[in-house]
Formats: sequence, C-alpha cells, structure tokens
Amino acid sequence: MGRDDPGHKESKLVGEKMSCTDIVSDFITRVKNASGVKKESVDVLASKLIKAILDILLREGYIDNFKPIDDKKQGLFRVYLKYDVNSKPAIKGLKRVSHQSLRKYVASEKIRKVLGGFGTAIISTSRGVKTDTEAKEAKVGGEVICYVW
Repeated sequence: MGRDDPGHKESKLVGEKMSCTDIVSDFITRVKNASGVKKESVDVLASKLIKAILDILLREGYIDNFKPIDDKKQGLFRVYLKYDVNSKPAIKGLKRVSHQSLRKYVASEKIRKVLGGFGTAIISTSRGVKTDTEAKEAKVGGEVICYVW
C-alpha cells in the first residue's frame, strides 16, 4: 500500500498554496484553531471584509491587534490573539451564520442579541460592516456574517 496503490490519495503539504473560495469561513477556522492551541498570532487572508471584521473584533476587545503583511500576492493580516490571565482565549466561540450557499439576512427590528448580550453579531449592511448594536441604532439590517462570544 503506497503511492502505486490506486486508492492512495495525494495530500497537500501544510503551507502549500491552496485555493480558498470562502475567506470568511477560512478566517473563522484559522482563528478558532489558533486560539484552541493558544497561539500568540495567526495569519489570515486579507480582504476588505476581513479587515472590517478585524476592526470590529479589535474595537470590541476580542483580539489584541492586527497588522497587514505583504506576501507579494493577495496579502495577509497577522492577527494577535487575546488571552486572559488564566490563558483562556478572549474569543470563546466564533460561528459562521451566513454561508455562500445559504445567505442569512435580518431586518433591523429583528436583530437579536447574541447570548443575551454577552456576544456580538457581525452584520454586513448597506452602510458597512457593523455590530448588532450599531446596526440596530442605525436602523439598518443586512447579512449576518458571524456570531462572536
């Protein structure tokens, strides 16, 4: 049983270039995995949407910081994760809500709190990416990207 076996499947090496069709799901997976093994930082693919999400996570206190990294391609953001004094991650949970195959939209009056107000919904609105509280105050609805708690 080896490479000559027709049932053998080649696998890509970690770090080898792979295409990514859903950068938000990729971002969520990378952050959850990195915080699960208590990494200081994690590199994620760069885009305007990811930058807007990172701005919200920084403002809400879920991450320490982030900075752009030039990789001569699309670009990356290095995200510095935040932990408490007991080494517990600030991001307890991160859940993708709207998927490429099934979009989830919410009207401003139907926006609900995440975990009774202990979490944050990140919503892409016609006025930019906002938290659930900001979207409700601005009276705009939109696509629910993810929940963070």
